[in-house]
Order: sequence, then C-alpha cells, then structure tokens
Amino acid sequence: MAHDSARIDSRGGHKGTLESGRNLLADVSLPAAIIKQSPLAHNLVWMQHFAEHHQAHLAPHGKTTMTPELFRRQLEAGAWGITLATLPQCRAAFAEGVERLLLANQLVGRANMAIAADLIRAGAELYVTVDSVENATQLGEFFSAAGLELLTLVEIGVDGGRTGCRSDEDTLTLARKIAKQPGLVLAGLEGYEGVVHGDDPIAGIRAYAQRMVANAEALASEGLIGVEQPIITASGSAWYDLIAEEFRDAGLQGHFAPVLRPGCYVVHDHGIYREAQQGVLSRRPDLHEGLRPALEVYAQVQSLPEPGMAIVALGKRDIGYDLPPEALARYREGGSSDGVLGVDGWKVVKQMDQHTFIELPTGEHDIQVGDIVAFGASHPCMTFDKWRQIHLVDDQLQVVESWETRF
Repeated sequence: MAHDSARIDSRGGHKGTLESGRNLLADVSLPAAIIKQSPLAHNLVWMQHFAEHHQAHLAPHGKTTMTPELFRRQLEAGAWGITLATLPQCRAAFAEGVERLLLANQLVGRANMAIAADLIRAGAELYVTVDSVENATQLGEFFSAAGLELLTLVEIGVDGGRTGCRSDEDTLTLARKIAKQPGLVLAGLEGYEGVVHGDDPIAGIRAYAQRMVANAEALASEGLIGVEQPIITASGSAWYDLIAEEFRDAGLQGHFAPVLRPGCYVVHDHGIYREAQQGVLSRRPDLHEGLRPALEVYAQVQSLPEPGMAIVALGKRDIGYDLPPEALARYREGGSSDGVLGVDGWKVVKQMDQHTFIELPTGEHDIQVGDIVAFGASHPCMTFDKWRQIHLVDDQLQVVESWETRF
C-alpha cells in the first residue's frame, strides 16, 4: 500500500492531514499521487456540459476515485448522483453526503442487503441492478420483510459479456417479476457498453444502446414501471459519446431520464483513456478540446547502478500498470516548477512492487539521484486505490489541499 504524508506524532499516531502551502518538490514525502487543479476544474465543467447538451443526467462512477472531495465537486458541478460498485462504497459515499446512489451491480447477500436497508432508512435514494428472477425473489423477500421498497433496474447484458439479461425475453420476464414482487419497485434499465466487442465496436455499441431503448419502451408500454421518472443508464469512460447520442436521439425525454456514468473523466489519464478520448474527438470534432489529464504520481530517482539505467522509487503498489507509466517531466529536488528537465527517450522497461526500471537514452548524463520524476498513469481506477491520501496542487506545484480516499 502506498503511504500517505500525514504527520505522525511522538506516539506513532496520525495527527491529521498536513496543511496546504507545501511545495511538492521540497516538502512532501515521495512517492505521492497528485491531482492538478486546473485540468480538474476543466474536466468537471467539460463533462457536465457534455451531459446537459445531450439532455442527460450525469452520475459519475465513484469507484474510480473513492474520494469524497471529488464527489462533492462533481455534485456541485451539477451531477445527478454518484455511481458505486459495492455496498460498502455506497455506505462510505452516503456518510460523506451523497444522497442519490446508483449501485451498478447486482445486490446479493443478506449482509449487503442489510447495508442497503440501513441506507434507505437513513434517507438514501438507492438504485440497484437485477438480472435474474432468483435475485429478484431474494431481494423482494428481504425488503418486503423489512417494510421497505427497493428501486431496481433491470440490467441488459450481451452474450459472452459480464452480467445482465442476455435476451429481450429474459428482460421482459424479469421486469414482470419485479413489478409483482412486494418490496421491489421497477425504476428503469441499466447497462454497460464496455463489454460489447466485435469487428465493428462502434456499430455494436450503437446497436446495444438501441436495444436498451427498445426494451425500455416495451416495459413502459406494458405498465411495468413503478416510478414517475424512470431512468435508462449506461456509459463508461470510453464510449460515452455514442451512448449519449443514441439516448438523446431516441426521444426518451419525458418518459425515461438518460443517465451517463463515466468515472475516469474527472482526472482522465495518459494511457487507455487518452486514446479513447482521441476516438471521441475524431467522431465528434464539434467538441473541440476534450478532457485533460490531471492525475500524476511523483517519485524520486533512487539509484543509478549502471550506465543507461535509472531505478525510480515507484512501483506497482504506487501506480496503475495496465500500461507502463509514462515519464512526463523531471525536476531537481527543492527546485521550482519552472525548472523542468528532460525525459526524452526515457523508457520504462520493468516494474516491481516498489521499483521502476528506466532505460535511459545513450549519453544521458544530466540525471542525479534524488531527481523527482512526474509519471502519468493508465487507468486511474488502478492508481487511486493504491493511495489513502491525494494531493491537489496548483500550477506551481504547491499543495492546495490534501484529500483522503475511502477505499
């Protein structure tokens, strides 16, 4: 687990989060995960505007960051709610003031049902997904006995994918079961297009969204919906533009509220989502500039054991490794944000738990032990969960705030 940089008192206990005003290059124990203030502000506004332009709500997937301060900023920017992946995550978000929770997962197990019941009693507006009659029966029995009603969304799946009903017939059968089940209220449909694959993924994802719309219309026409404003929700962080367009163009407004659930947008990345964003912009040139990467991990050169190699005190416990981290910039310890040194030609060739091996270009002599290197990550979900504290920094790499995560 990556350490944080909270102060430790003489008895070994944490005294709290360090005050702002520290310089990342001089005053913070490294490695450290940071979020740059300006790109973050841009991304919050950009995605909220995108959702509103497509007549959709935004319920960002909170599992990406599990950082209450980011939840608050997303809600303040206009988000409809926060999506989570587990009941403990929902409980943590609710404890931090998030009242509308979307569990983009099946609710199974009586211990998890008990957490959900406690949240509902406490005033949470909680939505969960269901994809089987068996699960619907279990939920109905539990919540009926508890004297509660659970808002449920039928999940639409695909062959060979993850969870979700595989056929329209299964969807309709399940919806009928939910509508008759005491303790349950059918509140709409949920899906995830990221499991759609094939030779033409764009066509496949559009077809998937159209299938969701057709199912929503079928459930509504049969009178199975149990709420005034049902929702239809999908969209991860890669194909949100296609889902938003299909939901908007289906004319659902007034019947179903479209809800988009990207999570990685808030800090973006330097890997798979940077590539995905290039795809979005190629399909939608009207969007002009897209999202900006805001999440980086700073670490120090630890050893220069032989010519052409540097060992950095950063490893798989500190940064996501779906793709090798990318060296972005280098600084002298104690220097200023203006004193950027080169990393051209640097190549990550190996990572261990807490070491990264850098192959240096021929003739690289400027590097020193103690130099600070900024790295970009691929897949922010797998970077955030390694940290208990994230630092918000300004353009001069001064720490503005330090935030706790809730993993």
